[in-house]
Amino acid sequence: MIPESMHRSFLYLPILVLLPSVAAAQQPLDHDAYDIWQRISDSAISRDGQWVHYVTSPENGDGVLHIVGKDVHHRIPRGNDPAFSYDARFVVFMINAPRDLVRAAKLAEAPADAMPKDSLGILDMASGSVVKRARIQSFKLPEEGSRVLAYLEEPPLPDTTKADEEPDKEGERLVLFNLDTDQEMAFPGTTDYVISSDGAYLAVAAVVDTSIGGAMLLVNTASMEADTLLSGKGAYIGATFDDQGRQLAFLSDRDDQDPDKSAHSLYLWIDGDVEPLVTPDRLPDGQGIGEDGNLSFSDSGQRLYFGTAQWSGPEEDADEPEDEQVVLDIWSWKDPLLQPMQLVQLDDEQKRTYRAVVHLDSGDMVQLATPDRPSVVVGLNGDADIAIANTNIPYRQQISWDWPRYTDVYAVDAGTGDATLLLSGIQGSAHLSPDANYITWWDREALGWMAMPASGGPSVNLTEEIPHAFHNELHDWPYLPSAYGSAGWTEADGRYLVYDKFDIWAVDPSGSAEPYSVTDGFGRENGLRLRYVRLDADEDAIDPDAPMLLSAFDMETKADGFYRDSVSGESMPQELLMAERRFSTPQRAEDADRLLYRRESFREFGDLWTSDGDFENQRRVSDANPQQADYRWGNAGLVQWTSLDGLPLTGMLFTPDGFDLDLQYPMMVYFYEKMSDGLHQHRPPATARSSISVSFYVSRGYLVFIPDIPYKVGYPGESALNAVVPGVTELINKGIVKEDNIGVQGHSWGGYQIAYMITETNLFKAAEAGAPVSNMTSAYGGIRWASGMSRMFQYERSQSRIGGTLWEYPLRYLDNSPLFQADKINTPVLMLHNDDDGAVPWYQGIEFFVALRRLGKPVWLLNYNGEGHGLGKYQNKRDFAIRMQQFFDHYLQDAPAPVWMDEGVPAIMKGKTLGLEEVPGTQ
Repeated sequence: MIPESMHRSFLYLPILVLLPSVAAAQQPLDHDAYDIWQRISDSAISRDGQWVHYVTSPENGDGVLHIVGKDVHHRIPRGNDPAFSYDARFVVFMINAPRDLVRAAKLAEAPADAMPKDSLGILDMASGSVVKRARIQSFKLPEEGSRVLAYLEEPPLPDTTKADEEPDKEGERLVLFNLDTDQEMAFPGTTDYVISSDGAYLAVAAVVDTSIGGAMLLVNTASMEADTLLSGKGAYIGATFDDQGRQLAFLSDRDDQDPDKSAHSLYLWIDGDVEPLVTPDRLPDGQGIGEDGNLSFSDSGQRLYFGTAQWSGPEEDADEPEDEQVVLDIWSWKDPLLQPMQLVQLDDEQKRTYRAVVHLDSGDMVQLATPDRPSVVVGLNGDADIAIANTNIPYRQQISWDWPRYTDVYAVDAGTGDATLLLSGIQGSAHLSPDANYITWWDREALGWMAMPASGGPSVNLTEEIPHAFHNELHDWPYLPSAYGSAGWTEADGRYLVYDKFDIWAVDPSGSAEPYSVTDGFGRENGLRLRYVRLDADEDAIDPDAPMLLSAFDMETKADGFYRDSVSGESMPQELLMAERRFSTPQRAEDADRLLYRRESFREFGDLWTSDGDFENQRRVSDANPQQADYRWGNAGLVQWTSLDGLPLTGMLFTPDGFDLDLQYPMMVYFYEKMSDGLHQHRPPATARSSISVSFYVSRGYLVFIPDIPYKVGYPGESALNAVVPGVTELINKGIVKEDNIGVQGHSWGGYQIAYMITETNLFKAAEAGAPVSNMTSAYGGIRWASGMSRMFQYERSQSRIGGTLWEYPLRYLDNSPLFQADKINTPVLMLHNDDDGAVPWYQGIEFFVALRRLGKPVWLLNYNGEGHGLGKYQNKRDFAIRMQQFFDHYLQDAPAPVWMDEGVPAIMKGKTLGLEEVPGTQ
């Protein structure tokens, strides 16, 4: 019998010990589990709520598409990307080519056009029959209405018997297929296609023949008749219908293919006629219509938006051979962005367009966005008179060292393009209300939500009179804190709904009416974080008279669930479901009171469930991993302790099945900031992108401890030490941990903290520190090559939390750099740091490795060639998982060392052996 006093002093939530163990579990997890454990993706519920589709797939292998009804379960091998027809009578999906055939073709070095291709499948839900079409690239279904389908075929296989055959013209064969009648209509040479939302029309851009050139075709899907809207030599791109499907816009350079200027014109089809709406001569010199600017109609269909682009002229032929040309980058101190950042963004900049609008009633064209304010948002889904532009152009140099980024906010007149400066230098962005009456933003200095009329005027602090904080009270970064967030607006811009730590508040954007708590303080009183659940993805504003679904999270126990409430605040939230589980955001069937969601815990895989809107009549839809019952698993619980700074802390402890407080276990420690809210997250066995698999180690008899870490600005390494070490010591003192068999693992920010901690403590028997910053002085001036950004902001204002420049706080940079204390390290270290790391410079790992090697410390560096900050390729992730297990099992479980640890793998043996085998004679 375990004394109750021990329960209280060690496990502040005694569920950890009292949960039943699973004595029937047969075997520990091994690396073969990765090949059989299934993941769920592509889940959706039909409009009528009667059907659910989802895909199960292993980490590396062919998946299965599932379509499930009340008493029906269809399984389609290799099916993916499924979509219900509007009436849920059909499911259309792609069928991936078998992986083994693709692999065999790669090994045979087959040309691209001879590789195995994907197919198309059409499932008739009534009969269960499946129609297949081979060699398909893509398909499209209308969002609602007509039961038609369009799919684009792969090019035909080359006829090797006809050596002199002319190559096929550009474009592939498109097929319009009627799901009711099986009638088909084909369009050779298709380059693009789109279906109207109601399915009444299909627009096809196609290459007709060498004499005519291309064309934009419009197909009536009911009659299967096609009209040529425009034809001639040139490109036809960007076809877009309005929401009603009665207007079509597209671009073409048919009328002007002069290489010395941008020649696309904007065309509009309406009421059977096609007209050039905007031609190049309507634009200022140096501008053209950008082919990369998305065309879109406003909700009403009265406005058509397009993008203009800066025209730089045709490319000139080089006068010298490529190997004689000067190729260089010029870095200037006046550049708004660093050259590496400019180069990373070069493709986007070359494709950049600036939003413009044509008012279809008058034909007036208005330029809304400009190089000084490149992004605009027009209210009322494109129909408002006001647009908002957030721009950081004046502050671009500061991106290198300051965070969050500064922004100027403009109101732009949608009728004239005139811009008025509303806000200058806010840290964040302003947002336009749905009806375009107000803008709102978070003021970090005032720690309040602000509002202002969208056309300009005095601002109002909406939360100033509320006696609760609306900023993150646990904020421990060297910049002003962020807000807890917002639920959005009620209809007609009546109220803005904002969050404190627990509850939802309704504030009046004009500042006239008193704010009130929508949730009546129920969240704060009960320790629940209540948040609005948006069930309709297209919802612009919240109906104040309709019931609201709220998610609920217990801040102490980490239980999860849902409540019902209303915006009025006249009633208390009503509990619908609370459990020691974690729930995904539900999907709601559009035409039925049915929800689809995932439910999980550490022991329970996150399968799909359905219920009614009150979470009654629950039914599990999927059973993706029944084999979990054949493996040892474990339990998750919360532990609490006090940091060396005197702060109360919380962490998670995962224990194996059959855990006994009278026994001692080896323990792995892992951490990254604060993670305890994820207590009920399921953690399936998975290869190692950068971190240990918790379930894998627990299944094999390890404890896994994940502590939360609060930080003190200027002392990130010390903060981690002060939080983690006493947490580990507390567990040692309870007698459940083998004191000499504790390992620690982390990556990136976690890897840095581990590198720091092992210079200060010998508590850990072995450590894996992935991609660690070891020398903050050299890292400070480096580049994050994936984004091209300077690393300065990382240290001054972001995660590294130094709080100032290298010349302001040189000692902080030195004291927090493990490299300068490497001689104090007595812990064997394994490192993962790859040569294409775009976040933490590879040389940081090299500096640390070379120092430890010079000092004669046991250290290994794994560099998976061409990989980035974390591993992406399956074979590399699996290999790293194996090596981590070998490393920790050797030091914590007295397992024999493999060859790669004992002898290394010299470069001359690269590609010939991996060194994973045990050293001969060590058995």
